[in-house]
Amino acid sequence: MTYYITFGILPPHEKGVSMDIKEWAKLQESLLKSQLTIIREFLRRGEEPTFKPRKSGRSQMSIIYDILHGSSTPLHVSEIIARAKDEFHVDLDRESVVSAMTKKVKSGRMFKRVGPNTFTILEPASERNH
Repeated sequence: MTYYITFGILPPHEKGVSMDIKEWAKLQESLLKSQLTIIREFLRRGEEPTFKPRKSGRSQMSIIYDILHGSSTPLHVSEIIARAKDEFHVDLDRESVVSAMTKKVKSGRMFKRVGPNTFTILEPASERNH
């Protein structure tokens, strides 16, 4: 039997996000390990640890997703990279983008390949079955 956890806060374009209990437990374990590392650093030094903010607030995958979501047609990776530069002022590495998107395609998540290095958003499973 598989149990699913559904998150209540969703972007307007998503109908539902779920993960099985094992994925959720792994996420929780990762979060707790990070917290424990910070606590141990605090105890070792006797002072509050310093936090290093991320350079940018968005991941490359979220930028790519937003670009494809805003497009009425599938886009070639060259166009995705150009739009990321124009719209988000981010330089994406072509090989990294293709590699990351290909991994998502192979695992059946987020993106669908419709041609050579041409991608679109993968519809949620509920819409694919109708």
